[in-house]
Amino acid sequence: MAYQIGLNITIALVWTFLHDEWLVARFIVGYLIGIVLIWAIYRVRPGRFYMKKAMAVVYLLLLFLKELWVSSLVVVRQILRPKLSIRPGIFAMTTELETDFEITLLACLICLTPGTLTLEVGHDGQTLYIHAMDIEDADELSRQIKSSFERAIMEVTRA
Repeated sequence: MAYQIGLNITIALVWTFLHDEWLVARFIVGYLIGIVLIWAIYRVRPGRFYMKKAMAVVYLLLLFLKELWVSSLVVVRQILRPKLSIRPGIFAMTTELETDFEITLLACLICLTPGTLTLEVGHDGQTLYIHAMDIEDADELSRQIKSSFERAIMEVTRA
């Protein structure tokens, strides 16, 4: 992946220097030309095109921002209600993530989302103990985390 990024930047620089004056717009056009050239090369060559991983990272970031926004609104709504009607609790969630990095990233994303907190990772390294501000159904909450954060992390970290 680092090779592809370096090659793409080199193509963009060569494209920029082929013109009389250096402009950021020319560099961007050269970078886009590089993406197309590298994509064409990796269609016939084995390996993973680096923009797929870059898009997966962008998707994970956007997913986190969406969850951050939605959960922030839910927490604010709960706080502003005249009568507190929450059901806090702790539940265990078994994850399919394998590496320490993946599990740590999931735990951090859960902690950064308002209303949830990762308390501990079990001794098996696959179970997360999560505290949630309002649990209606622990299984449904686990499914939501697995279908959003866990799936997006797998797309980023696995080839």
